[in-house]
Amino acid sequence: MKGAVIDLGTNTFNLLVFKKKGDQLHVLHNERVPVGLGMGGINEKIIAPEAFERGVKTIEVYVKKAHSFGVTNIRAFGTSAMRDARNVKSFVEEVFSKTNLQIEVIDGIREAELIYKGVQSIHTFEEKSCIMDIGGGSTEFIFVENQQIVASQSFNIGVSRLLQGLDLSDPLNEQDITLVEEFLSYKTGTFFQKNSASTLIGSSGSFETFYTLMGLREPISENEITAFDFDQLMTVLDELIQSTQAQRDTWDNIIEIRKKMIHIAALKTRWVIEQFGIKQVYVSPASLKEGVMSEMIIT
Repeated sequence: MKGAVIDLGTNTFNLLVFKKKGDQLHVLHNERVPVGLGMGGINEKIIAPEAFERGVKTIEVYVKKAHSFGVTNIRAFGTSAMRDARNVKSFVEEVFSKTNLQIEVIDGIREAELIYKGVQSIHTFEEKSCIMDIGGGSTEFIFVENQQIVASQSFNIGVSRLLQGLDLSDPLNEQDITLVEEFLSYKTGTFFQKNSASTLIGSSGSFETFYTLMGLREPISENEITAFDFDQLMTVLDELIQSTQAQRDTWDNIIEIRKKMIHIAALKTRWVIEQFGIKQVYVSPASLKEGVMSEMIIT
């Protein structure tokens, strides 16, 4: 069988095309486009006109690419920016009229479930772990113990949402850092007090950028989670938190859209590590789209 998954994130749209023959699974195409669907309107609960146009055009390209591999079984999932937008119905209808693709707009719990399935597809959980997926509109936390989800939640604390909603300095000053951390505490409430983990697994995205910025020669494995050197990671997080936009603009190993908000992702990650006293952090290349792929293969 062949299939394709389109993950319509708040910052990036992802396309995964795959083929399964017998027990062998082959990724035929994997692509990421920084659409910025949430830019200019996420906190107003709208997909802004420019973002609307970028999104539709990218999906058109993705559908054509999937068809070029002989794939007709395409599943597309909309997440935080889409589920909150008042004009999401217009967006979904526009996409359907141009591509015949039906977008499934999912809630945060379903998003967390698919992220877990993605990580689970390459990792056997032997320790009490927390999966963290930093999105533009939301961030998902999935606590896993004995190969089972024991708690999961999606919070509207995505980096694009924070960046557009808070008046922050460049670089961040101590007041900004306090403001962001207090905002995170307020939004997550007692969730972290009720759950614990010894290991943090960062799901793709920002965590892949953190790994790249460590300057390691070994690439991230596509078939398993990869451990960070903890001290090096904390150094990278601190450097990002203290960085200016001008500095990040010169760093070629950060994709353009992420240069605007990776320092916020770093601050959130450091805050979570401090919440639990975590000493081991991993990056998983697998996330939501791999979770969808695993469901498609099983069914």
